[in-house]
Amino acid sequence: MFMGEYQHSIDDKGRIIIPAKFRDMLGTSFVATRGLDTCLFVYPMEEWGIMEQKLKSLSLMKSDARAFSRFFFSGATECVWDKQGRVNLPGNLRQYAKLDKDCVILGVSNRVEIWNKELWEQYFEQSEETFNEIAEKLVDFNFDL
Repeated sequence: MFMGEYQHSIDDKGRIIIPAKFRDMLGTSFVATRGLDTCLFVYPMEEWGIMEQKLKSLSLMKSDARAFSRFFFSGATECVWDKQGRVNLPGNLRQYAKLDKDCVILGVSNRVEIWNKELWEQYFEQSEETFNEIAEKLVDFNFDL
């Protein structure tokens, strides 16, 4: 399971160092794609396969399913580490997530998220204010803290 929050920088060539314990769990190759909330989602190959199967099961007759699949898959790219343990994120993904210098790398259960630091701080501040309300709503999904 991925968990934790780490501060890192992206260099001028679009390379970023991912925390060592995340690198070990991601394996030698993994998939990065557009995520929700203007961040990147990064999946180990096994988890990517699970996501692919879930998205394949959506009905092509529903426009929302087609739109989400296009959004998710068209931004996906297979990534590998360089010799220094960095990953080179493609320009289209950096642009989508507004990654320019300071980044936050999050472990979120089955995936890693990469955020622009300012966007993460804004998102966290807003979410922190409504955390209790969100937790109450999760009870409706048979989830209890």
